[in-house]
Amino acid sequence: MAGLLTNLIMTLMLTAISTVLGCGVLPAGQASNRAFTVTGFTTLPVAMVYTSPTNAVRFSGIATSETGARGFVQRLVMQTVFDVLEQQGRSALLPDAVISAILGQLNVEVSYIPMNCPLVTGPEEEHMPAMEETYCIIAGDTVTGICTIVMQNVDKKKCSTPEAMMVTVTALNGTHLTISGTLSTTNIIMTNWPRAMWQSVVDRAVRMLASGLFGSHFFSARATVGGN
Repeated sequence: MAGLLTNLIMTLMLTAISTVLGCGVLPAGQASNRAFTVTGFTTLPVAMVYTSPTNAVRFSGIATSETGARGFVQRLVMQTVFDVLEQQGRSALLPDAVISAILGQLNVEVSYIPMNCPLVTGPEEEHMPAMEETYCIIAGDTVTGICTIVMQNVDKKKCSTPEAMMVTVTALNGTHLTISGTLSTTNIIMTNWPRAMWQSVVDRAVRMLASGLFGSHFFSARATVGGN
């Protein structure tokens, strides 16, 4: 698959002049679109959830708004896809100007529903709520699950030691473990790439995520590209 990606990108070299001059693009208002979905991860970086500014002081990196969390995912995915294409372009010995033109003709639009964490806790923090409360469990820079502690005034409880009827810990909702989006290009060559080509791009992007700063979250992730 990597060979397919390299070979097809090398065809861009044959149209380098037209691409740089802007001739290698679709007519204005037209673009080729490919939908993609990334699933298979079970934990989240804190930057992909959001809480109040007061709570955010306790956990570095957590977003303080839904817009902030969604923006983090948008930037992360877009930059990773761009990095993949840039690497392949350099492997194909494309000039920097051509690579820049290609990336300028590509748009990565991400759709993601961040999780709201009104209450957050470390796994070892103790709580004795006056009513039932639900917390996002944060260990280091990772959101690992959801903890619910029922109303009780007997003794303090912590989410690292679940107790029947008193403390329950559940996995994160699948809604927040799915990233979807669209790859749109006006480049006349990329427009004709088959689905397998785009699948290769997104697969490489996921592998890059798995080997990067947030690798512990994405090492089991998998990607799917729609279309034929």
